[in-house]
Amino acid sequence: MSPHIKICCIQDTNEAKLAISSGASALGLVARMPSGPGPISDERIKEIAASIPPPIATFLLTSETTVDAIIAHHKRTHTNTIQIVDALTHGTHRQLKAALPSVKFVQVIHVLDERSVEEAIEISSEVDALLLDSGNPTLAVKVLGGTGQVHNWTLSRRIRNNARCPLFLAGGLTPENVRHAIDTVQPFGLDLCSGVRTDGKLDEQKLHRFVEEALRA
Repeated sequence: MSPHIKICCIQDTNEAKLAISSGASALGLVARMPSGPGPISDERIKEIAASIPPPIATFLLTSETTVDAIIAHHKRTHTNTIQIVDALTHGTHRQLKAALPSVKFVQVIHVLDERSVEEAIEISSEVDALLLDSGNPTLAVKVLGGTGQVHNWTLSRRIRNNARCPLFLAGGLTPENVRHAIDTVQPFGLDLCSGVRTDGKLDEQKLHRFVEEALRA
């Protein structure tokens, strides 16, 4: 079975329609971030999410790190999924799920080292999915995604083999490396942004090629 495809950094309803027509089953809507590409206003996120038919998943990418702030962010945007791009600093994933039972929660793990593997496996029993990315939250200005860089897929495969939930693979995916990524990690889903864009805009040709390569894998 081919992995599900999530197109991130969606800018408007036209990009959303293009991504869906090309085979995406999920869309990433990036809110305010300390760095990285693709952020849009909460108002636009709400507008795009409202225009998307089921069963397409709409992911709010939030950099909020407390339960109360994440819940408030969701109330401003009304997506059906929340992607938490940094570690929680106050509260738990179980509290989030209790407060928003109809929403799915995806925790991002930035795959840096052995500690990332341990963290991912531990959290995997508390969320609906993990998303393995190539950011670095330890920097002075946090990098929480959108790097266009590949991380150590060997570590990602170890997470995949031991996690208690599905996982998405992100970070530097392109039409050229997607088949190798699938073979190496065997993820539930693929998450991409810069690999299917030209001058910041969603590129229909790159997108179609990526989907074709993913299906061949």
